[in-house]
Amino acid sequence: MNKAVNKAELKLPKRVAKTREGIERTKLYPLAEAVKLVKERATAKFDETIEIAMNLGVDPRHADQMVRGVCNLPNGSGRTVRVAVFAKGAKADEAKAAGADIVGAEDLVETINSGKIEFDRCIATPDMMGLVGRLGKVLGPRGLMPNPRVGTVTMDIAGAVKASKGGAVEFRVEKAGIVHGGVGKASFDEVKLVENIKAFVDAVNKAKPTGAKGTYLQRIAISSSMGPGVKVDVSSVAGA
Repeated sequence: MNKAVNKAELKLPKRVAKTREGIERTKLYPLAEAVKLVKERATAKFDETIEIAMNLGVDPRHADQMVRGVCNLPNGSGRTVRVAVFAKGAKADEAKAAGADIVGAEDLVETINSGKIEFDRCIATPDMMGLVGRLGKVLGPRGLMPNPRVGTVTMDIAGAVKASKGGAVEFRVEKAGIVHGGVGKASFDEVKLVENIKAFVDAVNKAKPTGAKGTYLQRIAISSSMGPGVKVDVSSVAGA
């Protein structure tokens, strides 16, 4: 009976099995080849996101091994990013002119506390952080809390809004030492995806914490939203 159960578990849906054809699960592919394989298998009826997963040699339970930062993808993310800005006066006007979707102060705090969170990225001027701090329990778990380390607490509101709209992607290491990120869309050509992936890996590399020991960039894999993962030869990306 156990054998029958195991066989059933191993039996994959035809669509999934087909997407895995031609991919060697243990092989490390050069980046350009990996991108080609992933694009060819992004056959969903929507424009799939191309995603990267990086295993890092860190233990984020220790403060000196936390990895966090932002990457400005050279070819954009392909996503429509809704931006909220906490600002007043001239800075509020600057945010609106730069294309922010929502701009406010006390009124925005009330909106968010009511459960209405209609944005993907939150930016604030430094003087607004006392106000924004009240929203830590709401924005923090969603990864939306403004932070100077990733450029979302700043006086350069216009620059931050434009970066967010143009392809700035935040990253933060998870408990298992893995960083995930969206690096473009399946509709992007291979060259643009390669450039975006290299930029993302470079940003994570530059964010290496002081407490990291041994090999920092251990494993890299890329996939589309609905497609199989393809392992990437780290040496074909890092320092390339």
